[in-house]
Amino acid sequence: MTTLDRTGASRTGASRTGASRTGASRTDARPPGAPGAEPAGRTRRRRTGRRLSVRSRWELALLLTPALVLFVLFVLVSIAAAVYYSFFDWNGFGPPTKLVGFANYTKALADPMFQGALRHNIQFAVLSIVVQLPLTLGLALLLNGRIRGRAALRLIAFTPYVLSEAITAVAWLVMLQPGGAVDEGLRSVGLDGLVHEWLADQDLVLYTLFVVATWKYIGFGIILFLAGLQGVPAELREAAALDGATQWQTTRKVVLPLLGPTIRIWIFLSVIGSLQLFELVWIMTLGGPAGSSATMATYVIDRGFRRYQFGYGSAVAVLLFAVCFVFALLYQRFALRRDSAGALSGRVD
Repeated sequence: MTTLDRTGASRTGASRTGASRTGASRTDARPPGAPGAEPAGRTRRRRTGRRLSVRSRWELALLLTPALVLFVLFVLVSIAAAVYYSFFDWNGFGPPTKLVGFANYTKALADPMFQGALRHNIQFAVLSIVVQLPLTLGLALLLNGRIRGRAALRLIAFTPYVLSEAITAVAWLVMLQPGGAVDEGLRSVGLDGLVHEWLADQDLVLYTLFVVATWKYIGFGIILFLAGLQGVPAELREAAALDGATQWQTTRKVVLPLLGPTIRIWIFLSVIGSLQLFELVWIMTLGGPAGSSATMATYVIDRGFRRYQFGYGSAVAVLLFAVCFVFALLYQRFALRRDSAGALSGRVD
């Protein structure tokens, strides 16, 4: 008995020593089947889980590698090349040799055409928030209710979004021409006084393009808000109705606060899209007449590829990137931080 006791004590001491070295608990160091020891099956599952965790990391790295390589080649390298070329007076032929430093940047910031293009982008963003947001949200609330033909109306609203911007621009360019479908439609209902040169009037062309952009993208916003409305619990609406709240009070006090994260995402996407607006403007007006509809993106293409000022165009492209980047950072910091924290923690405010 004495020998067995000593042997058992030495084994126990060795187990404790091994546990302290590996950092495992005393319970883990006990042999399977001993009093207080963890079941052998659980230990095997945990070790297997650790092995799977390491293997999952390798699989994740392997799956992300192609995307990271493409991102570096087509995004980071392109940005670095634009920054490099922006310091040269370069027409795009041969290697850039005439270094001008920040002269292209100062020239762009002092150019009234560039200032006008930036102002048009900001006007588009403001119009999107002031006009598109209430319109899109109202239609989404309407299509979320029990109305006849709801599925067909949703399909009709979303159809313009699936069209390419080139097709949309060409179709509206034909309809907005003098004597086109828009003018003939107005004359047919006796509204001859509303007939205008929609794309040739400097005071009207930007608003005409905004209407076309609204027609194109309103379906995406409606689908986004309809998805957000599905997350509003029906119990809250029923409770508000039992308390005697009207439909408008329920929408204002219950639905809209819960739809806040979706509205903030829509605003972010809308402003970024307004800053990058290009295809519709380029195809329909080329930024004209006299630059009255030019945006920063059309200004870049005009200077770079039409006037062969690639160094100057690169500087404008870097400025456009800086504007979008700063806005994205500030919006993420002050508007989306709570939504991102809620998404990561699973909390719903």
